[in-house]
Amino acid sequence: MKRYLIAAAIAVFAAYSCTSAPDKAASIVPSIGTAYNGHTFPGATVPFGMVSPSPDTGLNDWQHCAGYHGDDTSILGFSQTHMSGTGAPDMCDLLLIPVAGAPCFEPGPADNPDAGYRSRFSHDSEVFRPGYYAVTLDDYGVRCEMTASDRCSFYRFTYPEGGQAGLLLDMLHGNDGGVITCDVRPDGDRAIKGWRRSRGFIRDHVYYFWAELSEPISAFQGWSDGVSLSEGELAGQISKLYVCLSAGKPLLVRMGVSTVSCEAARANLLAEVAGKPFDKVAEAAHSAWNKAVGCIDASFPTAEQEQIFYTALYHSMVVPNLITDVDGGYRGWDGQVHSSDKPLYTNYSLWDTYRAVHPLYNIVCPERNVAFINSMLARYDQTGMLPINEYGTCETFCMIGYHAVPVIADAIIQDLPGFDREKAWKAMKSIAEEPDRGASYFNQFNYVPADLAPNLEFYKEHGYVPADLEPNSVSKTLEYAFDDWCISKAAEKLGYKEDAEYFAKRAKGYANVYDPETGFTRGRLSDGSWRTPFDPDRTAAHDHDFIEGNAWQYTFYVPHDIDNYVTMNGGPEAFAAKLDTMFTRELSQSDIVIPDVTGLIGQYAHGNEPSHHVAYLYNHVGEPRKTQELVARIKDEMYDATTKGLCGNDDCGQMSAWYVFSALGFYPVAPGSGIFEIGSPSVREASIRLSGGKTFTISTQKEDGSPIDATDIYIREIRLNGQPLEGTQLPLDAIRAGGKLVFVME
Repeated sequence: MKRYLIAAAIAVFAAYSCTSAPDKAASIVPSIGTAYNGHTFPGATVPFGMVSPSPDTGLNDWQHCAGYHGDDTSILGFSQTHMSGTGAPDMCDLLLIPVAGAPCFEPGPADNPDAGYRSRFSHDSEVFRPGYYAVTLDDYGVRCEMTASDRCSFYRFTYPEGGQAGLLLDMLHGNDGGVITCDVRPDGDRAIKGWRRSRGFIRDHVYYFWAELSEPISAFQGWSDGVSLSEGELAGQISKLYVCLSAGKPLLVRMGVSTVSCEAARANLLAEVAGKPFDKVAEAAHSAWNKAVGCIDASFPTAEQEQIFYTALYHSMVVPNLITDVDGGYRGWDGQVHSSDKPLYTNYSLWDTYRAVHPLYNIVCPERNVAFINSMLARYDQTGMLPINEYGTCETFCMIGYHAVPVIADAIIQDLPGFDREKAWKAMKSIAEEPDRGASYFNQFNYVPADLAPNLEFYKEHGYVPADLEPNSVSKTLEYAFDDWCISKAAEKLGYKEDAEYFAKRAKGYANVYDPETGFTRGRLSDGSWRTPFDPDRTAAHDHDFIEGNAWQYTFYVPHDIDNYVTMNGGPEAFAAKLDTMFTRELSQSDIVIPDVTGLIGQYAHGNEPSHHVAYLYNHVGEPRKTQELVARIKDEMYDATTKGLCGNDDCGQMSAWYVFSALGFYPVAPGSGIFEIGSPSVREASIRLSGGKTFTISTQKEDGSPIDATDIYIREIRLNGQPLEGTQLPLDAIRAGGKLVFVME
């Protein structure tokens, strides 16, 4: 077996070696973050693709939000869609597993793989590459390899010689809400088709598939409602199917996926992978990743830093995900089938990704970010509402704010072409003024409980969200204020003076939940009094004044008006002292009631998003060396190149995008401002490929001109295009214009 694994690895490497140099994709380690709380998946996908064939080792609990956990030792099978780094389990659609011997239709428990079709495996047998994954199922002796195109999964299963070879498809596998309806059955002797509609975290989720087999089906058996069915009894809807195949030959399974129909899934297959050798498709997937992450050509003092950086860039490009078929068809946000003349995407964890992921896209792939905005506007056309936390074309409302606004406003302010600005303006204004209109649309389908939908009437009436009228009142007030500031900046750009003034005033609402006596933002009641008792250390999820955080973490969330906020807090010296306390005051485990609060440095929690900008705030109080020290410490302590290399949920790439920016030496504390805060770069050299053929280059060196090492974290001097850069802010315009940024480090 070991000789087989070595030979397979050599064959895969040979296929990938044809890609153009430099092969930055070779530095990607897809297994990073698959253990602990990272919630990434290790399987195959292409940038922003529809499918992600990947192993599922468990389901429907905190550790298996992406289907796989790096500490597990058995595999249920391989499904075609996965959440990336989120805190909610769902997807894992259309499971298949190659089996040898008599079929079993139940998965069996993890602690007893012999009781079901689940198989043990060794992590030593796994191969992780961008666009390719392989593992050996020990209980069946089957070598499993998988790759992907935009809309198709492609498997190569090598069975042991002799015995019975089979393939099991389980349409009931997946989210914890259960399958509403499904069906799977053969289509001729070399194809299988099926579909399912499910309900879970995603309230209405539909996928179809059409699979082409390289070997003929010699016999098959169905399963429905706990009853095994023979070939002649496959009437009605079938939830599981076993097919018997010829043993001794590698089985190729090409599977097209669609939200429209089995026929559309077949058309996707015919357009993308029909007749293509497995290794050629794997090579193309690798090349797609090499092109995607090749937007930044970077070198580092250590190989591990390079692996972390390029894997972080990779994870920031796994989602959002394509929903349109090759002919433009897709199932829309209204549940109906539509057609689009441009690719559309879904899966927006915007409470997380507006902070750094979308600002990163605006630099390295702005045309893709415009495609995401056009997808948001297509949803607005169909439902009257921009996304908040959208998965699978359904709104979940699981988080707060209306953070499609910073994404769209930033694109308007930057003059990105390719979307309807007037429609975008109307959509932003609508979600900030009457979000209930869109929420009511989704509620008529029972997609979400009505009390989770945003209600801005209290916010508009009081200038803050009263703690006695809504949960998460402080977090909502602070995040609404930032979103309103983004709308005001977009209104300025578009020439809407009155709207700009109105939303700029609303953006000051953060001051209404700041208590000068305690020095914290805290819950305020509708009569103007403060909620008591008050414990700034208490961390909660959805039943408190703060969401997934506490008063320490949220008190520093005023990214759009930092200098004024520093004054409100007693000036630079007092604000710096408060920051010092945040990073040194220990957070008691008894105060942490949710698993998201991880990656702790005092009260700072890097494992969750509300803290992500805080280390950069020292720049605003004249202590940039503390920013540099903390940013370097976070990169060193909270990231590594192992399966436990993320200290918290990656949340559709936000944890990763933080690292990408911070390794380059700057971070977007206030998206929409056009300003980046300087931190502490890790790169030795980095060239960012920009649109229009321009390049922005970052270089670091010691005072004597020699290359930096991993211990050089402090900045002595910064030069932009040969001139000293005063202060600690880098304008976005300077990056977009192209040029060179030089850090002299010590």
